[in-house]
Amino acid sequence: MQSNVSTVDGGGVATEEAHPESFSNGESDADTSLSRDVVFDVLSSTRRRYVLHHLRQNDGKTNLRELSTTIAAWEYDTTPENVTSKQRTRVYTALRQSHLPKMDREGVIEFDPSSGDVTVTNEAEDLEIYLDIVPHNEIPWSTYYLGLGVLGSVVALATWLDVFPLAYIPDGVAAVLLGFILVASAAAHAVHNRKNRIGTDERPPA
Repeated sequence: MQSNVSTVDGGGVATEEAHPESFSNGESDADTSLSRDVVFDVLSSTRRRYVLHHLRQNDGKTNLRELSTTIAAWEYDTTPENVTSKQRTRVYTALRQSHLPKMDREGVIEFDPSSGDVTVTNEAEDLEIYLDIVPHNEIPWSTYYLGLGVLGSVVALATWLDVFPLAYIPDGVAAVLLGFILVASAAAHAVHNRKNRIGTDERPPA
C-alpha cells in the first residue's frame, strides 16, 4: 500500500513539488508558516500522523501518557483499556525521545517534556491533511482521471464521426453518460478523501 501525503490550504491542493511557497493560515511572514519540506517530512512517519490525528480529535491538546496509550491501541489494533504496559512504554519512549521533539522543533506542535503536555500549533491546526492511500493493486486517482478523460475524448470523437457502433448513440445520450460517470467518480473520490483525512474518523488512516 502506498501512502502519499497531500495537504489542502484554503482552496488549493498542494503537491510535493520543489517550490519556495509555504503552507500558512494566510500570513505572509515565513516565521509563522510551515514549509512544504517540513510538512512532508513530519507526515512521512505514521506515528507523527497519529499524533496529529489524536490532537485534532481532542481540541488540539493532549498529554504524553494519553497520547501513547491511544497510539499503542491503534498500532496493536486493540482498545486503550487493553493496551499492555510494554506496548504503551514502547510507544511512549519513541514519542518522547524522537517524534514529539522533532515536531516541536519544526513548529508543528508545542511539547513540554517536564509536564508531558502536547499542543498543536496554529499553523498545523490550519492545515487540512489527507492521505492518498493507494493499495498496490489499484491505480492512483490522478491516473484514473487521466484515463477517464482520454476515454471521454475518444467516445466524443467517435460519436461525432459516426464511428460504429457509437453512430447509433445520440450525441446527447453519450454526453449525459460521460457526465454521470464523471460525477460518480468525483463523489467516490470525495468520500475516499474524507475517509482518509487526518482527524476525521475515530481511527486514523494508516
